[in-house]
Amino acid sequence: MAIHTAVQSSCDVKEKAMTTTETKALYLEDIALGDRYVSREYPLDAGQIKDFARAFDPQPFHLDEAAARASFFGALAASGWHTAAVTMRLMVESVPFAGGLIGASVELSWPRPTRPGDTLHVESTITGIAPSKSKPDRGLVSLQSETVNQNGEPVQKLVSKLLLFRRPEEARADARSRG
Repeated sequence: MAIHTAVQSSCDVKEKAMTTTETKALYLEDIALGDRYVSREYPLDAGQIKDFARAFDPQPFHLDEAAARASFFGALAASGWHTAAVTMRLMVESVPFAGGLIGASVELSWPRPTRPGDTLHVESTITGIAPSKSKPDRGLVSLQSETVNQNGEPVQKLVSKLLLFRRPEEARADARSRG
């Protein structure tokens, strides 16, 4: 079991993405049940929440503080889809699967709202590895991810089945020869 932590820095998002691509890509042979991946932190403010809502989920409780106070949420709340988008960004940066994070299925829940001022990070754990019987170059990986705020409270729970490739044959042969 390994624990992988994303490097935190003060550089901008473009530089963080470049840092991620420099991380060693992991293939099916490189992972084990229980491996954990912890992302960097991501602060969220009211402006970001409203901008996302205007573009993708224009409901009053995501756009207006007064309307939000009168709603089920009692205060401004980020769209669950905004939380999901932030989660995806953080997972792409912190889970270095070769070929990317290619989803086959997900189960998603939002146990509490994401609020302005929250600082989120994602903790992901490999809970299943199933090499394909019909396609020997790949397998399915079950990944349980929890997006938590600065208080350690989960704001999103995600169970994903992801396609992950085996190391290319040339690389496997080279790895075997190095022993």
